[in-house]
Amino acid sequence: MEYTAGHFDVIVIGAGHAGCESALAAARMGCNTLLLTINLDMVAFMPCNPSIGGPAKGHVVREIDALGGEMGRNIDRTFIQMRMLNTAKGPAVHALRAQADKFLYQHTMKETIELQPNLTLRQGMVEELIVEDEICKGVVTKTGAQYFGKTVVLTTGTYLRGKVIMGELMYESGPNNQQPSIKLSENLKNLGFDLVRFKTGTPPRVHKDSIDFSKTEIQPGDAEPKFFSYETESSSRKQIPCWLTYTTEKTHEIINDNLHRAPMFSGAIEGTGPRYCPSIEDKIVRFSDKPRHQIFLEPEGERTSEYYVQGLSTSMPEDVQLKILRSIGGLEKVEMMRTGYAIEYDAMVPTQLKPSLETKKIENLFTAGQINGTSGYEEAAGQGIMAGINAARKAQDKAPVVLERSEGYIGVLIDDLVTKGTTEPYRLLTSRAEYRLLLRHDNADLRLTPLGHEIGLISETRYAKFLDKKQLVEQEIERLQHEKARPEEYTQQLLLQAGTVALTNAIDLLSLLRRPEVGYALIQQISPSPLALTEEMKEQVEIQVKYAGYIEKQLIQVQRLKKMEKKKIPDGIEYNSIHGLANEAKQRLSLILPISIGQASRISGVTPSDISILLVYLEHYNRVTAAKASAAEA
Repeated sequence: MEYTAGHFDVIVIGAGHAGCESALAAARMGCNTLLLTINLDMVAFMPCNPSIGGPAKGHVVREIDALGGEMGRNIDRTFIQMRMLNTAKGPAVHALRAQADKFLYQHTMKETIELQPNLTLRQGMVEELIVEDEICKGVVTKTGAQYFGKTVVLTTGTYLRGKVIMGELMYESGPNNQQPSIKLSENLKNLGFDLVRFKTGTPPRVHKDSIDFSKTEIQPGDAEPKFFSYETESSSRKQIPCWLTYTTEKTHEIINDNLHRAPMFSGAIEGTGPRYCPSIEDKIVRFSDKPRHQIFLEPEGERTSEYYVQGLSTSMPEDVQLKILRSIGGLEKVEMMRTGYAIEYDAMVPTQLKPSLETKKIENLFTAGQINGTSGYEEAAGQGIMAGINAARKAQDKAPVVLERSEGYIGVLIDDLVTKGTTEPYRLLTSRAEYRLLLRHDNADLRLTPLGHEIGLISETRYAKFLDKKQLVEQEIERLQHEKARPEEYTQQLLLQAGTVALTNAIDLLSLLRRPEVGYALIQQISPSPLALTEEMKEQVEIQVKYAGYIEKQLIQVQRLKKMEKKKIPDGIEYNSIHGLANEAKQRLSLILPISIGQASRISGVTPSDISILLVYLEHYNRVTAAKASAAEA
């Protein structure tokens, strides 16, 4: 029996990493928001690696925080290890990675959601969308509860028709033996959405006391950890090390001898798996020339003995998994606490989405996270905050917010999905961003905090602090332009010790800092700043000065391409009627329905000549449209 259970501005389905960010963003923007989840005990759960960040992913977490999201703050409260990666390389690829206390992480996020004004958290399995005249107006749960909303955000993760696979064993399940969502998947198909079958997997977990750490290599956290959130200034969190070991010849022999029992090779798995996170059996087959593979042993929390065996994702039978584990250095007597498994699930073909993450087919329906074909908590959360922002703005009759590729990795991620689609679980990589030097870990606030403040997710206090930081950095760079270092004995000694040539004449500090061997710390020794600069500000000064030439080049490229983004394509263009367009271009443009010439130019199968024809057509189309409008007014 169906009944009306409530009316809301925004309804979010699923409380994983995408759903949490969506619901919090909408509620903080003033919308009466409902967050529905199959199980209240699984809010912000980490079914796979208990970590946040890494290359590109860490950039996304900083961007979420710069916009006013929660993931960065939450991991800063709950990390058990923090490491900055790629420090030997340039700042564009510096990436922060944290090992999380997975249980504390989810409990802290759940508490944040429960305390958030305008946000109702409720347990319930959504089985159907309420759709009238191709407009989504609410949802229906398994118990018959009808919730009505102005907008709905789907963040169902890997639960849609989820199937766990372990050797010969297969059964319907969400991650970690949770209930799968079957009827909602069927409902989406009935509404005309194209779904694909994807696969992901997770490794076994082992008992800490059964590991011989003397045969492994310690991987400690940073002595002075940095943080994801711009609001975190310090932490008293105790760090716990991870450990490195390797597969052996015996490991590879066991896997090769049991490939006939591996679902990856027996045909039992239908779904496409992530290329950049293959199972151990896939790695052994694909890279048969490699004598060993890295295995990281990562603690799952302060108050548990479970260790995550990173690098050993597998869907082998349970008995084979134990043999594999015990063939690895330090794990000869290991006890397996949880078995690894593969999980298949339904995902939306993301080219069915607008850049706002609203579906093209059903108005007021948004999707975010793994339902859009991505992998990773960070990719999910990045989509989640944008879907929440746009669902809230749609409910408030405001224009959507779309991040450009030059503004953030989140912009790259969403543009890739809605413009190019994906044939496998999409993972964000630094190589996917053409403006890597602009989209750095250190400057996410400079790029996105003004936008976060404008849409109501950054408080006045935080924004004032941000403006102070920006002003101090600018003032210090201006000081460096005008103050000079002179060829005095003290200065000459410092320069020679740094491995750079001594001065022959006075030189401005800005030019001196541009020398590869000279860091800002040395400038401070030569001429201390009178400004109260934090370490973060000093880093920003050094990066902006040293990379000014490269940054300027990228900004010029961005300005050129912005002209293409500003050339908007009106709704209702009949691409099949445009004479001269190649057939493939007609098909792809009709499918994607790009909103600008810039987006159209990035569609696979659309050539530069197609874009030229489209530009000529649009010029004529706009003239005719303007003439008709003028005639109608007359």
